[in-house]
Amino acid sequence: MTNAKRPSASGYVLKFISGKYQGGEFPINLGQEVLIGRSSELDMVLVEDMVSRQHSRIVTENGQLYIEDLGSTNGTFVNGEKIFSRKLLKEGDRILVGTNIIKLVTSSADGSISSSQRPRVFNPDFDLDTRPPSGDGRTNDTSTHPIPNRRPATKMQGFIDEVPLPDLLQLFSTSKKDGVLVVRSERTGRIFLRGGRVYYTAIDERPDVPAHKSFYRMLAWETGTFVLEEPSSERFEDEIEASTEAMMMEGMRQLDEIRNLGDNIPPFEANLYIEQPLIPPLRALTPELLDTLQLIHNYVEVEAILNRSLASDLETLQDIIYLMRNEYVRIINSSDRF
Repeated sequence: MTNAKRPSASGYVLKFISGKYQGGEFPINLGQEVLIGRSSELDMVLVEDMVSRQHSRIVTENGQLYIEDLGSTNGTFVNGEKIFSRKLLKEGDRILVGTNIIKLVTSSADGSISSSQRPRVFNPDFDLDTRPPSGDGRTNDTSTHPIPNRRPATKMQGFIDEVPLPDLLQLFSTSKKDGVLVVRSERTGRIFLRGGRVYYTAIDERPDVPAHKSFYRMLAWETGTFVLEEPSSERFEDEIEASTEAMMMEGMRQLDEIRNLGDNIPPFEANLYIEQPLIPPLRALTPELLDTLQLIHNYVEVEAILNRSLASDLETLQDIIYLMRNEYVRIINSSDRF
């Protein structure tokens, strides 16, 4: 008799990381079929308009999990991609059902959730309860169904630590969401969505920063919270025309190159000062470097220079680093400026 190791009954957990059931956890037993939908007769009941009565199904085979859509109206998504056939799931995958983002995680030996335990819930507006065994042999004692309290919480919300912003935007793009994605980190950013496409972005409601720059900067945010608010009636003259996919590709390219600059990047709050006397010749500079030097003269602070520059943050930072290395400018403290 072989003793091949297989995942324990509580080896997999579906963790709600966004949506009205955020914080709830749904353990999956080996061999269990989990039917997901709005119907009260199913294993996992999600009561919201975006979820079909029978939306999707998760099955386990040979210790592996698979998910398939059951012809739902709004589809089932895995890692931002709509699925059209049975899809193998792996740890860390994010599943979108309606407005709920569910992450597949494994339970540690000392922190696993048994089938008789009540899932943890942090959302004060909805509760996830556990139904008793049906007695027909089906393992549905880990099923969840909502018990609404005073206020229904229907907004999609969560943490960008759990759902990185690029992944979140991909989910919204493929599911064609409308609304305003509000992201709060050290600053507050707003991403305006129409049919899943980003058409405007602002950080701290700064009208002097182009929308595409705000978008690229927000892609670098790794911690904070997000919430998808209702669509806005605001109109903007400088709407983003590029596709969200193209914006994300360009933004991630710039972010990678900016990170490669490492410690050479001056702090955004730093002040730059043109050397006096200025020894290296101005004629040695390209027109682009001269433009950046003029911005330094006019605005001093690195962030203000980046905001006013017609070039990208990457190009402007490269210019600043070049000017510093070649002794055209230097960082100063307020105490030694004059």
